[in-house]
Amino acid sequence: MTDNITPLEQRHRDKMVKRKAVQDAEVASKSVHEKGLLIVHTGAGKGKSTAAFGLILRALGHDWKVGVVQFIKGAWDTGEKRALARFGDAIAWHTMGEGFTWETQDRARDVAAATRAWNQAKALMADTTIRLIVLDELNITLRYDYLDLDEVLAALAARRADLHIVVTGRNAKPALIELADLVSEMTAVKHHFAAGVRAQQGIEF
Repeated sequence: MTDNITPLEQRHRDKMVKRKAVQDAEVASKSVHEKGLLIVHTGAGKGKSTAAFGLILRALGHDWKVGVVQFIKGAWDTGEKRALARFGDAIAWHTMGEGFTWETQDRARDVAAATRAWNQAKALMADTTIRLIVLDELNITLRYDYLDLDEVLAALAARRADLHIVVTGRNAKPALIELADLVSEMTAVKHHFAAGVRAQQGIEF
């Protein structure tokens, strides 16, 4: 059978054998088997919250209980909220925002909404049945100083060992990036909005 392998196939096989050896050695070198991660999705590109909801779907597939707190977005009728509601008690969803700050134009109101959302987030963090929490657009509240950064960082750092937390939103604070275990930056390469296409059901919400 091996005699029928072409030179191209053999070179590919040899390359993959070496690659597998490197990968196996890399995996074997990791000593931490499980750790609750602090994950940050930031950047100017589209997809930060979408990626977080993808993690929620994965967690639900493993029968985890998950929580969501939306800090800025108001009571939009979104596809993700509708879909995840079908999981019943497995997901605790809290939309606490009143819209983007340029819509409310009222700092005191925004601070009050952010404080309520943060209190809800801390309640979810204290619930030992929850394994994954998404703090959607928390970065925006921190950018505008609606919450005390040191208090938020201290609470995130003190999360229990098996709790994963995802923080989304543009302009993540450098101190949050430093604290996080995983940071992904969505880069804006091209967006249909710039070409005049408005937000669409099933794509943006």
